[in-house]
Amino acid sequence: MSSEQKILTRDVEASVVPIGTKVTLQKGETAHITQSLGGTYTVIVNGNMFRIEPKDADALGIEVTTAPAATVAPSGPLTQEQLEKKVWESLKTCYDPEIPVNIVDLGLIYDCHLTPIGADNYKADVKMTLTAPGCGMGPVLAQDVQNKLISLEPIDEANVELVWDPPWNQGMMTEAAKLQLGLL
Repeated sequence: MSSEQKILTRDVEASVVPIGTKVTLQKGETAHITQSLGGTYTVIVNGNMFRIEPKDADALGIEVTTAPAATVAPSGPLTQEQLEKKVWESLKTCYDPEIPVNIVDLGLIYDCHLTPIGADNYKADVKMTLTAPGCGMGPVLAQDVQNKLISLEPIDEANVELVWDPPWNQGMMTEAAKLQLGLL
């Protein structure tokens, strides 16, 4: 795993991986970026692993980028089928901070259902799990999923439920994920 070294340019809130506790990393500390996928950053500071949110990339000396505005097809609003495709594409930009594979290919998304709640607005209901029931990053990942879904233009509401049945196992991963992790 390659690691890019950065000096924190300001105090920054981060989540301890894998327990999820929020802490403040101090300006001037050395952070080693071990993963920067889906807009989040996994860093090692003083031998401990943390996740830094995209909005705080500037603390690592990285320009904060905003997500491009959701696009609507020239013919008007998206069909539910087009929106479902966009939803799954968006979910594939969420990553476990310890595993360089998106949560869809890891097999963590069990269900995603869109319900119309107006003329061109939808509610998304997602059922997801984690690789381990005791992982404290669950609320952080669920919030990440919710934020990505709400950022899609026609989605006004997103509910993410963490479920444990069936329990996750490596067989739920896509072939691509298994290949990427050297399991094939």
